[in-house]
Amino acid sequence: MKKYLSLVVMVAVLAFSVFTLASKASAEDVKVVGVMTKVVIAADGKSATATLKDNKTGKDVVVVVTDDLTLDKFKDKRIVEGDEIRCKFDKEGDKNVSKIFKKTAGC
Repeated sequence: MKKYLSLVVMVAVLAFSVFTLASKASAEDVKVVGVMTKVVIAADGKSATATLKDNKTGKDVVVVVTDDLTLDKFKDKRIVEGDEIRCKFDKEGDKNVSKIFKKTAGC
């Protein structure tokens, strides 16, 4: 009986971990380097929308930024329009949610 119960628990844990990893892997992780052409900070100050011009494709990429450190840099003008940005983001549906957003030269 103990072996059967431990087998059931192990199978359940394995199934849970497989489904958890599969859902995280489904979010597409994208990197882009380009010049920030526009930034709009939300009225509540808890998010911002930044538009980057991708150096490789020349297309505009709109990224939603929610981390406090980057939002503070927008407010303090340490990151401004015209700066070259290295960004890593997840595609979540029709939104691009920023994971890493920093200047290529530092900051």
